[in-house]
Amino acid sequence: MLNASAHFMRWSDMLKISFNETSTEERWILHGRLTVPWVQELRACWKKKHRTDVGRACIVDLNEVTFIDKSGERLLSMLARDGAQFAASGTYTKHVLDEITAKLRPGDPASKPCDEES
Repeated sequence: MLNASAHFMRWSDMLKISFNETSTEERWILHGRLTVPWVQELRACWKKKHRTDVGRACIVDLNEVTFIDKSGERLLSMLARDGAQFAASGTYTKHVLDEITAKLRPGDPASKPCDEES
């Protein structure tokens, strides 16, 4: 007999990705958990929709993100290297972003390359 609870995913385990663009801004709004398998989904969306050739701001809004695992941290590092700016109000999310940006600072002895694969 199949255990139904093993295949049940709660809404709170999901990640909602919204994307809006104007002539001056590209905005990604994330709600939920930035974890496997949603990291791969966001990466695929990013590769399909993110444009660096139009000279507009790229904002990734993390105000409604509730958890970020290591694969999510690696993806956020990749987005930062691609020029993304982050908006976050929560203490947890701000701490994660501080850790990520510290690793990206040139000349920082704690800086090390980030693995983009999860």
